[in-house]
Amino acid sequence: MSHTPSLRIALSCSLLVAAAGAGVAGCGGPDGHPLSARPYDAARQVAFEGVPEGREVPLGKPLAVTAEDGDARITDVTAVDEAGHYLAGELSADGSRWRSTAPLVAGARYTVRVATENGDGAPGARTLTFQTARAKKLLKVDFGPEAGKYGVGQPLTATLSAPVAGKEGRAAVERALKVRSTPTVTGAWHWVDDKELHFRPREYWPAGASVTLTSNLAGVHVGNGFHGTATAPLRIDIGDRVEAVADASAHHMVVKRNGEVINTIPVTTGKPGFATRNGVKVVLEKQAFVRMRSTTVGIAEGSSEAYDLPVHYATRVTWSGEYVHAAPWSVGSQGYANVSHGCVGMSTGDAAWFFENIRRGDIVQVVNSQGEEMPPFGNGFGDWNLPWDQWRQGSAVHAGTREGATPARLRPQPL
Repeated sequence: MSHTPSLRIALSCSLLVAAAGAGVAGCGGPDGHPLSARPYDAARQVAFEGVPEGREVPLGKPLAVTAEDGDARITDVTAVDEAGHYLAGELSADGSRWRSTAPLVAGARYTVRVATENGDGAPGARTLTFQTARAKKLLKVDFGPEAGKYGVGQPLTATLSAPVAGKEGRAAVERALKVRSTPTVTGAWHWVDDKELHFRPREYWPAGASVTLTSNLAGVHVGNGFHGTATAPLRIDIGDRVEAVADASAHHMVVKRNGEVINTIPVTTGKPGFATRNGVKVVLEKQAFVRMRSTTVGIAEGSSEAYDLPVHYATRVTWSGEYVHAAPWSVGSQGYANVSHGCVGMSTGDAAWFFENIRRGDIVQVVNSQGEEMPPFGNGFGDWNLPWDQWRQGSAVHAGTREGATPARLRPQPL
């Protein structure tokens, strides 16, 4: 196969120029080269495999484009859906065949543009549009938290309607979930289990940040015949950096806003046998009044440790029942001893102040307690208790990679 103009064409152009005189263009375009000519219709030179005429293209099979004419080769193929997503593919070294290397998106309309070149180097083109079949098994995703304003510790969550266990499927989910923050942060997804993943930055969110979570999962194949569905975007705004650190051995809580101490509060934490968990916790919710019963945390009614109390200004930090709340019955111990069943107790006035100055997503950290460590998952948001390198290992995209390394570009290989 030749990729340069033939001697016959070159001689013809020379004769035309001589006959017409200076200033008259020859064949093949203004510069006389076949590549400068307008592309010809290459419909007879290429064929599409797996695209039934007049019907939707079935899912699960690659799209292939082949050169039918021995005197032509394929030079480029682009396949893009109406959302602007390009279909990855490989072109053989001899230009005889192009094949997609990624699954087709379900229920999408694709436009495929094929560029060719004949034996004389002249360019050809063919365009094909087709519709893919709709998915039979749908994977839905719910974003969390709800839209609103949160503290700097609030993780983003994505809950799936069906389990995704395979690494390729998980990577497809992660790449389809886009987190954008202003100002920009370094962050990553972490799979809690087969149906839930969390996103957090390396450090806490910047105070005043705006965070948007969007999904490009619609139609994307994630394994086991499941394809993603569309999900409405989520936006949250981040407030001031508010951190409360309760020192169980010193019996005081220090509250900071944007690095400045704004209050120091005498507290009591969990007594022996009920010691408060150490570690970073994220405020889950606030309740002006809660009736706390010992039976809800496994303490039998009628036992020496049983209680049934009206509690005001309750700020929840674990689903199992740890709060920061008013405890007027233990004021005499606050600042001196730990006498609670695991909560951080303070006076009613201090609890009211804390309640007014804290929001969901703010940080409450307990240090120097005799209790267990706050688990990363399963009892609220303990996400920040995982070191960053361990957090990245929970990502199907980042696990096993070095942070800051530029991902290698995939190049087409001969088929």
